[in-house]
Amino acid sequence: MSMATLALSSSPPLLTSPHKTLNLKSQPSISLRSFSSSSSHRRSNPLTQTLTEALVPESIPKVNKHCSRLVIRASAAASPSVGPPTKPALQGAALKPLLASLATGIVLWLVPTPAGLTRPAWQLLSIFLATIIAIITQPLPLGACALLGLGASVLTKTLPFSAAFSAFGDPIPWLIALAFFFARGFIKTGLGNRVAYQFVSLFGASSLGLGYSLVFSEALLAPAIPSVSARAGGIFLPLVKSLCVACGSNVGDGTEGKLGSWLMLTCFQTSVISSSMFLTAMAANPLSANLTLSTIGKTIGWTDWAKAAIVPGLVSLIVVPLLLYVIYPPGVKSSPDAPRVAKEKLEKMGPMSKSEIIMGGTLLLTVGLWIFGGVLSIDAVTAAILGLSILLVTGVVTWKECLAESVAWDTLTWFAALIAMAGYLNKYGLISWFSETVVKFVGGLGLSWHLSFGILVLLYFYSHYFFASGAAHIGAMFTAFLSVASALGTPPYFAAIVLAFLSNLMGGLTHYGIGSAPVFYGANYVPLSTWWGYGFLCSVVNIIIWLGVGGVWWKVIGLW
Repeated sequence: MSMATLALSSSPPLLTSPHKTLNLKSQPSISLRSFSSSSSHRRSNPLTQTLTEALVPESIPKVNKHCSRLVIRASAAASPSVGPPTKPALQGAALKPLLASLATGIVLWLVPTPAGLTRPAWQLLSIFLATIIAIITQPLPLGACALLGLGASVLTKTLPFSAAFSAFGDPIPWLIALAFFFARGFIKTGLGNRVAYQFVSLFGASSLGLGYSLVFSEALLAPAIPSVSARAGGIFLPLVKSLCVACGSNVGDGTEGKLGSWLMLTCFQTSVISSSMFLTAMAANPLSANLTLSTIGKTIGWTDWAKAAIVPGLVSLIVVPLLLYVIYPPGVKSSPDAPRVAKEKLEKMGPMSKSEIIMGGTLLLTVGLWIFGGVLSIDAVTAAILGLSILLVTGVVTWKECLAESVAWDTLTWFAALIAMAGYLNKYGLISWFSETVVKFVGGLGLSWHLSFGILVLLYFYSHYFFASGAAHIGAMFTAFLSVASALGTPPYFAAIVLAFLSNLMGGLTHYGIGSAPVFYGANYVPLSTWWGYGFLCSVVNIIIWLGVGGVWWKVIGLW
């Protein structure tokens, strides 16, 4: 039997027995909403059983039988002899992870500054690594850890306040935050469910088929939308979240592993692959081409880039989702009835509502500006702000709902903090010092160019743990590594194009290494340790594919 709300508010004695009186005058209102009076529920909850029976006319004689126990508890709670209520425990930082991050920073701080490096650069490295440890171990939420890192840099005068918080004016963190607001409207209006059901009706017989449909859809859009943050956040995050919800995989209720964990990780790892396949698929790719021209006197054209990347790229797009499907499988792998059920859901939804039409039109306008924004001199974040403005003015999304998107603001905070610290590591000379040290070390080994280039590739790739931006990494290290590779005998154009591809693939290492990372990680379907672990594993697989399969292909087309 479904029960309506029972409200016991401040009133005279309500239930009586021969022994006790239940008086709730001094007690706050108690509400029990929509509970079932089935026998199993009554057995599991004596209080619910008693109150349920009290509402049923034929069981009124039973009230006095059970009321004594209920009333005694209520009276005891109201008794003046009981001391004041216990204050809730403070919800502070987890001490062990906090101490680990502090110890990392303090130990490095006390180490003498290496020759050729300035003291501020070494101090900032200490704070940066301590912040990274805190973000990994999470003694506090990510945004709080990053804010503590910025506070330490300002407190120690390692960075002035304006420098520490300079990245809050960077467009990329804001573009990522705006993506979460778009996702809210996409789901709220029902458009997300409509599109999700359409995908399920076509590809939903298996989770793997659903994943591949998203992977190759994103790859097809990659050459047209030069911002991986925009592609991931503005288009695919809302869609993937809607698919997860439609398939019963939600955050916080233990169903993340049903579909969402695998799908989020797969879509993220393949976004770095699609970004590497086309010159126009990532905003920093033209920077690699320009630096190649200035370093070796040759440029990488759109067609040359795509021709060199197409074979290893397609192999990676096929292998990586399948690998994750095997080692990090979704809870539900096949659902033969899903397409039929999805079609029934679509029929029940009927025609598109006004809010869905506005949301869809706004999304098309924003994507159009992302594609043709270069011609109109409108960048990605400006297009996203325009789209959000339309949603706010029309009421499709409210500002109160935007403020309630805590993940968006948290992501904005920690990502901007890491961009600022990583940027000033470069400005303080640490990255150039590291590059020069590596160049001297590898050059002094006396190895063949094949082995020397292999070492350079690994050092270039895995040094991305210190970067929160592909563009920053390319700007800081691309020229130095390309120069030394060429000096050691590596074919210059071959070295340039390999480093350009890896400048995208290395973004899959962390949750901050490329614009799509905080977008998909911020959905909260995958724990941080899992994200980093599979990020490293996928990096190994991608390196093997791109240098193995890719190496053979590049030999065929005459790159080396």
